[in-house]
Amino acid sequence: MHISNISGHRSASLAIEKSLREIDGRVQIKCIDGINYTSPVLEKLISKTYMSVIKRVPRLWDYLYDNKDVLRKVKRIRALIHRLKDKKIRRLFNSFKPDIVVCTQAFPCGMVADYKRRHNLKIPLVAVLTDYAAHGYWLSDFVDLYVVPTPEIKQRLIQRGITAQRLKVLGIPVDIKFSKQGNREQAFRRLGLDSSLPVILIMGGGQGLGPIKETAFTLDKLTTPSQLIVVCGTNKNLYRWLKKHESLFNKPVVIMGYTECVNDLMDISSLIVSKPGGLTSAEALTKSLPIIIVSPLPGQESLNTKFLLERGVALKVENLLELRSLVEELLNDKTKLEMLRQRAGAFGRVDSAQNIARLILNIA
Repeated sequence: MHISNISGHRSASLAIEKSLREIDGRVQIKCIDGINYTSPVLEKLISKTYMSVIKRVPRLWDYLYDNKDVLRKVKRIRALIHRLKDKKIRRLFNSFKPDIVVCTQAFPCGMVADYKRRHNLKIPLVAVLTDYAAHGYWLSDFVDLYVVPTPEIKQRLIQRGITAQRLKVLGIPVDIKFSKQGNREQAFRRLGLDSSLPVILIMGGGQGLGPIKETAFTLDKLTTPSQLIVVCGTNKNLYRWLKKHESLFNKPVVIMGYTECVNDLMDISSLIVSKPGGLTSAEALTKSLPIIIVSPLPGQESLNTKFLLERGVALKVENLLELRSLVEELLNDKTKLEMLRQRAGAFGRVDSAQNIARLILNIA
């Protein structure tokens, strides 16, 4: 279970599903959006509220995220919401009869955990964390196993009362295709780019959030010969605006909407400029791609930023002037760029989804 059709949580679920099918073709899987399945209206309300808060009052989300006082106060509300979804969860379980439930997002995980508690079910529930941070909404005595990205997160959860036996460090599940090198020359030709020039990949997650437009035009002013790939995700307004003003770019630029070929784009890129979503970061690290962080969202992405910077596998800029200067420096210092690439590659987990899939099959 995940939430949202365009999210890192869903990408993680699909990566696990793909690995499960490759390991055992007989396995039956139902991959669903937990909120949409139980309440499409609630999904729209949550999505709209979240986007409104992070755009208009990001400090509020920073305050709400993993706040123990807030978590305690909303505990009853969460339990009530979960209880209201009881019939749909029962219908799902009765029709599909799962041997195990795996959740890549905290909301459906909490919903299933509460369902287990109310009905005294023994079905194994596995929580797979998809950020380099662990917040309190994941915590439940009825989650049988937590799969976490790093040993540090394991220790934090132990400090919050989760026993070591309920924790496995296996990384963030990334599609197996990111572990394979594609045909770079073919990708360059398909995109109409020059394979002899560095490529800068600009992203803002699946929904195309952050200052993508401003970032693209800032990097277009680089004196170092280079090319740009701008991925707008599902942000149709951004895509249309950039396509309309494409002639304003001086450098070769490829403007794309939502794409399933991020792995190919990362193959030909020298670095990525993006907000640090858990899946985007894990994919880039798997590809040994240096990450420059811009405008992280409050909450999980702020914590992702802190973690990645502490490990030396990403760099962060505070403004566009600093971004331009840093990218210029990296493109002209091959030694430093290669050092960042090696650090990223050493931290990446190319076999994360496969190892998680094997664990699931062993438990089920």
